[in-house]
Amino acid sequence: MELLVFKLVVTPLLLLAATLAARRWGEAVGGLLVGLPLTSGPVSVFLALEHGPAFAAQATAGSLVATAAQAAFCVVYCRLARRGWIVALAGAGTTFALAAGLLQWSALRANALYIIAILAITLALNRIPGKPARTVRLAAPWWDLPSRMALIASLVVGVTLIAPYVGPEASGVLASFPFMAIILTVFAHRMIGHEAAQQLMRGMTTGLLGFASFFFVLSLTLTRWNLLAAYGGAIACVFTIQAISLYRMRLPAPRLRGKTKTEGSAP
Repeated sequence: MELLVFKLVVTPLLLLAATLAARRWGEAVGGLLVGLPLTSGPVSVFLALEHGPAFAAQATAGSLVATAAQAAFCVVYCRLARRGWIVALAGAGTTFALAAGLLQWSALRANALYIIAILAITLALNRIPGKPARTVRLAAPWWDLPSRMALIASLVVGVTLIAPYVGPEASGVLASFPFMAIILTVFAHRMIGHEAAQQLMRGMTTGLLGFASFFFVLSLTLTRWNLLAAYGGAIACVFTIQAISLYRMRLPAPRLRGKTKTEGSAP
């Protein structure tokens, strides 16, 4: 009972924090935050507590598979964003399923999956528009936050309930499907516009580096360390990476200095 209450409280509160951050600092920062394992991280903890560290360690392979698939998801959503959120979401979701299925079929080890994830993130960042667009913000309706939190709570509970039936790797993929990012992106797309959705997708792609590193650390430590040490080390790793990414994201763009000829100056 206590674990169920924990599931119903923790992840919705994390989504609430990401939503408020996006409203305060922009969609790119909100996307960076949902690039954290805000859904899959708690799910991994629940899997370790309910089914053992070995089960959770095997699930990290699915999460690493899903990292590359998430990068592909972000690229396709951005490319289709002008056609509306339904078309963009359908295309991105199909791409995620195809990429995740192909990588899962390959049965690669965690080291190889981590390298593929980093390459996919790098390629995605080169394909997603990087120039922030000016967007007009609208007042969110009263039901906005409660509906987001209810959606993510039901998704987390659903994934953990079906985990024993689909196996650890499939559980890792399902837990790492970008549920939270979809919720934020679709709301931003509908209420603000496709440019806001593209900014959120770019921020999420930037955050996937920490996401991949989190699960790679867990793949190495879950069966060797106790749960507190394993998850503590993974959290420290992802926070360090995300802090660096946030710092770089918030830095002003460098200005180009050019020499201009003024009256009376040397030619």
